Amino acid sequence: MNVSVVGSGYVGTTLAACLADLGHDVTAIDVDETTVERLNAGETTIHEPGLDPLVSAYAGGRLRATTDHAAAADTDLTVLAVGTPATPDGSIDASILLAAAEDLGEAIAEADGYHLVVVKSTVLPDVLEDELVPAIEAASGKTDGEGFGVAANPEFLREGSAVRDFMEPDKIVIGTAGDERALDRLAELYQPLISDWDIPVVETGRREAAMVKYANNAFLAAKVSLINDIGNVCKEFDVDAYEVADAIGLDSRISGEFLRSGVGWGGSCFPKDTAALVAGAESAGYEPTMIEAAIERNDRQPERLLELLDRHVDVDSRRVAVLGLAFKPGTDDVRGTRATPVIEGLLERGAEVVAYDPRAADAMAEVFPDIEYADSAAAALAGAHAAAVVTDWPEFADLDEAFDAMADPVVVDGRRIVERRRGITYEGLTW
Repeated sequence: MNVSVVGSGYVGTTLAACLADLGHDVTAIDVDETTVERLNAGETTIHEPGLDPLVSAYAGGRLRATTDHAAAADTDLTVLAVGTPATPDGSIDASILLAAAEDLGEAIAEADGYHLVVVKSTVLPDVLEDELVPAIEAASGKTDGEGFGVAANPEFLREGSAVRDFMEPDKIVIGTAGDERALDRLAELYQPLISDWDIPVVETGRREAAMVKYANNAFLAAKVSLINDIGNVCKEFDVDAYEVADAIGLDSRISGEFLRSGVGWGGSCFPKDTAALVAGAESAGYEPTMIEAAIERNDRQPERLLELLDRHVDVDSRRVAVLGLAFKPGTDDVRGTRATPVIEGLLERGAEVVAYDPRAADAMAEVFPDIEYADSAAAALAGAHAAAVVTDWPEFADLDEAFDAMADPVVVDGRRIVERRRGITYEGLTW
């Protein structure tokens, strides 16, 4: 197929490269000229395992980039994959998405035939139906379901494994307004995946498909917050929460996924989507107390880590190492990272913070420009009176000699990546 993808961030770039790998001709559309130039040169602007080889292989061939939205008119379908960031009250800012929808409507205004618009951006049902569809209609002069169609097709890509998640998905969710042409085109788009893997395809309404993404993330976030709460209780009774989790995870009703208790969840999706779901529910007159509780538990986990640190050392005017700045290993993304409240708490206590992350130091330096950034974990630990482990990068599992170089080897591990051993004062967050 001939496909256009509007937006070249994490989702859009991964989607464009993977669709090219499936054999489609893909045009990436982005307003940023530098991003477009780099994509055409076979380079990415983000760190994502497995993505660079795909972009490099297909750039200039099945994958091209442009800043001209008019290019969408020459494609069979257009995927909207632009951001829907959070506003201060937690609700989504759909202005970028709606602007992209208007640009797309203008692009297809004079195009012959039917054009399918596929919404990958995370957006609440009312915004999709009451704002996005009318925006395309107004800009194109065409009617939804006649001159063009709109389908909700949420993404479930995790940073650090996005390429694999696209190529081997747990499910494909397709929401249409009873538009058979939309179903046919999306079936054709995903046929290479469907034919290679036994993938469940969920066909539902647009509003339902849009809500699936929020429900998916809210459920997973709540599961992590619940195991963190259980883990905190376990800690008070001198019980290893990980052994408890291993046992309950054998129950098929629970499963072992997302049962690693620790300092909490972050990233671009869980914080934004749970906040948006709460804001949307409250605007409709409903208080989602379970989701609010999951957010509150997550917000309190970093302080729990700091309280454990306080039991062993007064960090005022002392060097404290923070190991891990990205919200998860395998990425350079610091959005929503638990390292932010940990660093803030240490600075409030008067600590001299030195931080290390193999990928995310530059990004975190934009948030905390005045703290020290080390070139290695060993350099961060040298002379430190305490260490807080926030991200479970594999290299943190082998720091025995580095811990020996600490002035006072107090280690509070928020991710169960460091082994308890003699010679260090070790505290696991929930074990």
